[in-house]
Amino acid sequence: MPTIKLEVISPDAVVYQADIDMLVVRSQSGELGILPHHMPMIAGVLPCAMRVKLTDREELIAVAGGFMEVQRDKITVLASCAELPIQIDELRAQKAYDRAKERIHNFHVAPMQHPDIDIERAELALQRAIARLKAVHSMKR
Repeated sequence: MPTIKLEVISPDAVVYQADIDMLVVRSQSGELGILPHHMPMIAGVLPCAMRVKLTDREELIAVAGGFMEVQRDKITVLASCAELPIQIDELRAQKAYDRAKERIHNFHVAPMQHPDIDIERAELALQRAIARLKAVHSMKR
């Protein structure tokens, strides 16, 4: 079965590099599945736990958003932040999730009492925390 090269790059380092069977990622136009020989494209990537499908397993990589360039033989994901499950502090991710949920709840229950809450920022923080938790929980299966 043909493979496609995947490179996930954050501002600090190359986070992941491998020949893969398929990448499933959440983009601004919806969920995308990228297979070898996919048509070239560029897409915005939303915060998600990207699913990397290999012959014998599936791996998750938490990304905080960014851009993806697809060529026939290579996928490059330029992420504002990308983490492998082993790099994620689960307790810290859970606290970020709880904080974001609380801020969103407070905004919707009493927006006039919480004018300092930036709802878009809180929702993005929630999406990032969910992606990190999904990735770290994938290691435990």
